[in-house]
Amino acid sequence: MLLQEPKHMVHDNTNHIVKGNNKWQFIVRNAPGIYLPGVFKEKIMRTIFLLMAFLSNASGLTAQTKTKADSIRVKVLDSVVVNTFISSSQRTYLPDVHGTYLYAGKKTEQLNLLHTDADMANKIGRQVFAKVPGVFVYDMDGAGNQVNIAVRGLDPHRGWEFNIRKDGVITNSDMYGYPASHFNMPLESIERIELVRGTGSLQYGAQFGGMLNYISKRGDSTRPIGVESISTVGSYQLLNQYIAIGGRTGKFSYYAYINRKSRQGYRKNEHTDAGSEAVMITYEPGHNFSVRLEWARSGYLYRIPGALTDKQFSEDPTQATRARNYFNPNIHVPSVTVDWQLARQTQLKLGVSAVLGERNSVMFDKPTNVSDTINSTTLQYNPRQVDIDHFNSYTTELRMLHQYHTGKQTSILVAGVQYMNNDLHRAQMGQGSTGSDYDLTRITPGWGRDLHFRTRNIAVFAENKWQVSGKLAVTFGARVESGQTDLSGIISYYPGNKIPLNISHHFPLYAAAIVYKPSESLQFYGGWSQAYRPMIFKDLVPASLYDRVDPNIRDASGYNAEIGVRGNWRFLKWDITAFLLQDKNRFGTLAQTDNTGTLYLYRTNIGNSTNKGAEIFIQGNWLTGNRINITVFTSTSFLQARYTEAIVKSGNNNVDISGNKVESAPSLTSRNGVTMNYRKLSISVLYSYTSSTYADALNTIQPPAATGAVGLVPAYGIWDLTTGFRFSASLGLKMTISNLANLQYFTKRPMFYPGPGIWPSDGRNISTSLTIRL
Repeated sequence: MLLQEPKHMVHDNTNHIVKGNNKWQFIVRNAPGIYLPGVFKEKIMRTIFLLMAFLSNASGLTAQTKTKADSIRVKVLDSVVVNTFISSSQRTYLPDVHGTYLYAGKKTEQLNLLHTDADMANKIGRQVFAKVPGVFVYDMDGAGNQVNIAVRGLDPHRGWEFNIRKDGVITNSDMYGYPASHFNMPLESIERIELVRGTGSLQYGAQFGGMLNYISKRGDSTRPIGVESISTVGSYQLLNQYIAIGGRTGKFSYYAYINRKSRQGYRKNEHTDAGSEAVMITYEPGHNFSVRLEWARSGYLYRIPGALTDKQFSEDPTQATRARNYFNPNIHVPSVTVDWQLARQTQLKLGVSAVLGERNSVMFDKPTNVSDTINSTTLQYNPRQVDIDHFNSYTTELRMLHQYHTGKQTSILVAGVQYMNNDLHRAQMGQGSTGSDYDLTRITPGWGRDLHFRTRNIAVFAENKWQVSGKLAVTFGARVESGQTDLSGIISYYPGNKIPLNISHHFPLYAAAIVYKPSESLQFYGGWSQAYRPMIFKDLVPASLYDRVDPNIRDASGYNAEIGVRGNWRFLKWDITAFLLQDKNRFGTLAQTDNTGTLYLYRTNIGNSTNKGAEIFIQGNWLTGNRINITVFTSTSFLQARYTEAIVKSGNNNVDISGNKVESAPSLTSRNGVTMNYRKLSISVLYSYTSSTYADALNTIQPPAATGAVGLVPAYGIWDLTTGFRFSASLGLKMTISNLANLQYFTKRPMFYPGPGIWPSDGRNISTSLTIRL
């Protein structure tokens, strides 16, 4: 006997019973966040069936009726694709329980990219994260190559203050040696982005910034094959093609894509060629168990135009100072993920993954004021520097979520273990060719630095949510990190016995959070969580013979704390948070003198910083008439990031910088937008403002004329315009004009890669995308 819902029924999301053709049909709906296995549903249905049979038969239950009840089986209907009007307000927060993660009392955001106004091909960060207050975007490596962001005054370089994941799989190149993420997935492949601030770090890592999780699209489960094509053309000879196929057949579902992009770039001598592919196959023998195999690759070759001085930037921000510099990461991310619903209350998740590949560069690596010209003696260019990083990072993570009862309430325990086994091999300072093309050939054998940075680390974590009442819940958790990093190899200019060769990582980390929900549309939340930042390669390896490393240097540590309120009322929704981030034992450089009076640079822990502020998101939606929907939002952050008890080197002296502002930490970041939807047409306008910042801890205002490496980064405000028209559910067209006013600006003066000086951001940039789904 089969109980299932008639196809003609229109229903809500409640459990209900219907009667048609003299047959009782019982529909069981899962409550949000609760999984009911098929066996449990069958028991419910049999009970209901017997009850209804008893009520409708005065003579009571017969043997035949009981036999029919025993024969009841569940048929789970597949997903249904619904094409309908969706407003642009696709910014939500994550539920208290999400898979095997526990987010109760934590600051979270979820961005739906299926309906975004952002320029996806160029990966314009201020557009993608427009509705996440406090995101600082650093423009580097040309538009569309990588997303470089940070929150709450942290460093945005390749997002290395985040635990970055794709479908829950870590993509940071090496969490202990070089935590930047060089993996570069196309945003066209992403369904949504999940952002969890640092107060949730116990469950995924110890990063100050939090977790950034990119969730991939899935194939259409209603048919064996579906195809999506997104073609984009734009300014600076942009050509971008994304093609994906996906579907489901039997117990297997799959999704695969390929992406190719070429772009000349806003500046002279700038060019990008990029490519990425991925394949995802899921086997689901039952609704309690699934195995997902995934492989993804990304790579690009970027011709770097070089940094500018302030004078050069004011004369012509599109000019180049380099023509022979190249950057080329090529990263593979294979993974296996197993989801297993052991029982109604218990769920397991096992993930085994790796980040494998290379980060290659060949550059004439000199300050901006040193021109890359023909050598008058050799009558050819000077040799370039070749650097090659080999990433071999392996992660195994086992997670468990268990629900249990405390009185009348349901509480939740999340626990797990994470093991990392990484080997970062850095071959640097090789003497490269004198040519102009991308070429990793060395004209002289050997490397200036040839080092292995090996890390073994295990972390055990647990976090428990106690549901005190129907409206109040508190969570407590702990994470214990234990590991060691071993440095070995050769530095040609430095004695090996002067480098710390073994670095231990031993940290107990604790967290607590609280959430109070007086109603379904309002909640108050707050939390506190410890974090730490391990010493990475650049913190430990001297740059020259005149650099020394403190043998007692230690990992930076600190905590995140926040309190907020979020909810909705009629046409309004909001999420307002106050936060405090304490960063202790920051890394830096001091000037020291040895017994002979020789001056040297000393890398050590220089002091602390405190970042505090507020993040405000408010959005209003108005439906005027039956066809026009207007959305207005503000996403604004106020930040005060200051050094406390800190000292750094200035010239040959050490200077107390207590009270100075933290570099690249704007006091005000505000993004404000309005979107109008009329029938199949949408028009969006976004204004993004970022206040001025400093490039160094000394808060230097006047930049040096020779390089522009330090100094004030002026405030900037950018206008963006997006229009879209959906011809049908299968065909759509979108045009984005980024930097509508063609403002000349830059976001940061980097101190290291891609070189000290000014790196201009793009001027006006137009792109048009055609989406076809079959």
